[in-house]
Amino acid sequence: MTTYSRVLGIMFGSVMLLLALLITLETLIRKFFSLSLGGVDELGGYAIAIAAPLAFCVAMVEQSHIRINLLHMRLTTRTQAVLNALAALSMGLLAAFLLYFTVQTVLDTQMYRSIAQTPWATPLIYPQTVWLVAMLAFSLAAALLSVKALLLLLKRDWKTLNQQFGPSSATDELEAELSDLEQREGGKP
Repeated sequence: MTTYSRVLGIMFGSVMLLLALLITLETLIRKFFSLSLGGVDELGGYAIAIAAPLAFCVAMVEQSHIRINLLHMRLTTRTQAVLNALAALSMGLLAAFLLYFTVQTVLDTQMYRSIAQTPWATPLIYPQTVWLVAMLAFSLAAALLSVKALLLLLKRDWKTLNQQFGPSSATDELEAELSDLEQREGGKP
């Protein structure tokens, strides 16, 4: 799953970098030549819609989403594990709902042959199909992680469930940051 999230993270970063470059170019052309490329805001909307599910997937797989664990760390190991499994299952349900909504939107777009109400009049089936693929990528990861969490819950493997689905402790985060710092400095002590 790490490779999967890394690939999706690179795709997310590439989309956002291209969008930033396009907005910068648009801004410079407007400032110095009083012209506009036109449609950059439309492309920005498509980019955000496509990149969001990719970012969701990376955050979910890498456990990098924000979790408030003030109470969580005071609970028993079993209770923590059950809550962690419920969180993973909830994410799977959310992904399924979002995928359903996305599929319905794309089907409606196809049926009505919808076009963007912009100067480009883009047939919406094209950007929405890419959006659907991105949502499928998120939903696949969410489904796999939900099944994994459910199996661990059914086996009552509290320790593994907490290790794989629980929030990082302050000590874990500190160790990760120190390791990252050491790598950036080229292994210097």
